[in-house]
Amino acid sequence: MSNLQTLHKVVDLATRRRDDALTALGQAQRELQAAQAQMNQLRNYADEALQRWAQRSTTGGVDANLLHHHRQFMEKITHAIEFQQAVQRSREEVVERAQAQVYAAERDVAGLRKYAERKQQAIEHRAMRQEQKATDEMALTIHLRQALSAVHGARS
Repeated sequence: MSNLQTLHKVVDLATRRRDDALTALGQAQRELQAAQAQMNQLRNYADEALQRWAQRSTTGGVDANLLHHHRQFMEKITHAIEFQQAVQRSREEVVERAQAQVYAAERDVAGLRKYAERKQQAIEHRAMRQEQKATDEMALTIHLRQALSAVHGARS
């Protein structure tokens, strides 16, 4: 296997690594969106509960037992929101790391492709020089034969 073939395999491997990083980034982004959607649901639920409580408290009296249950319920929702905020921050960090991996993989692929391109150009340039050298040698041989033939023809 030539060095260029090996280099192309390395480029392919780097490309696959980049594609895997993109897949991981997509998954992380979907998980972040799910966490954000769940956060929105929790906040909407908390807002609705507060609105229902406000309506109930203005339309009639509220006994101590009902107030106690409402406070416990709101504490649970607040705890769930705080927990979901931590989940969301964690998902954001995963997305950031995945983006950094994609950028690094893209940089690697671009660098390797550029290097492979330069190697290919060097090989092509070397081949062109060899071809030019062979053409020059053939032209010189033809010229020398014609000159020798002319010299031999002039002696006869």
